[in-house]
Amino acid sequence: MVAERVIFRKVPEVTALFWVIKLLTTALGEATADYLVNDFNPYLAVVACTLLFVGALALQFWFRRYVPWVYWLAIVMVAVFGTMAADVLHVVMDVPYWLSSAAFAVALVVIFWAWYRVEGTLSIHSITTTRREIFYWAAVSAAFALGTAAGDLLAYTAHLGFLAAGLVFAVLFVAPGVAWRAGMNSIAAFWVSYVLTRPLGASFADWTGKGQDAGGLGWGDGPVAAVLLVLIVALVGYLQVRQRKAGELEPATEAAR
Repeated sequence: MVAERVIFRKVPEVTALFWVIKLLTTALGEATADYLVNDFNPYLAVVACTLLFVGALALQFWFRRYVPWVYWLAIVMVAVFGTMAADVLHVVMDVPYWLSSAAFAVALVVIFWAWYRVEGTLSIHSITTTRREIFYWAAVSAAFALGTAAGDLLAYTAHLGFLAAGLVFAVLFVAPGVAWRAGMNSIAAFWVSYVLTRPLGASFADWTGKGQDAGGLGWGDGPVAAVLLVLIVALVGYLQVRQRKAGELEPATEAAR
């Protein structure tokens, strides 16, 4: 049997900046998906984003260690693809949000169960083999889709509206951190917060982008997505430069397989 290939660390450190960028990517995913589907041919948009999603993940797997722009590009495409996946179930297949939320939750639990059964840990600090990275991105994709469906469930089905739903998810997002300081398992706290970043970011993206008749500020999905993209590029660029200056990043030809 061929031994599992060991790779370098493939995910960023969990810092305050990590959560800031993560929230921005979730908001970008929501605004971008809605803009593309509503302003362009929705079928072509879904196909194009699916191809970009696959390509971004392939690039992430190609590199042997964490590279900021590669990792966050993959996260952005997961955010866009996860939004479209959840929306397709509701809009095209007429699946209610409560059912899609439950289905994605079950999928995430199954992924976590299989991951832990095979690897013995769910810690993102253990992402040092290709197999563990596959589990990680499967969990990330399911978490994004679950967060999208859950956010729409509160905003639309529960009639809370975008702002109220965003405030609810903001409180829920902070809760695991408080619980962790009180003794909650750090891995569980991380993944609960991770799932909640999706509906939190998406709710505020909808609140700023959607029209006033829908309960939003009416800034437009396109402009909101553009501003978010600029912020993400600036922050990820900062991470890239900082890592390179620290001598932690291999040249691309050495980092790739």
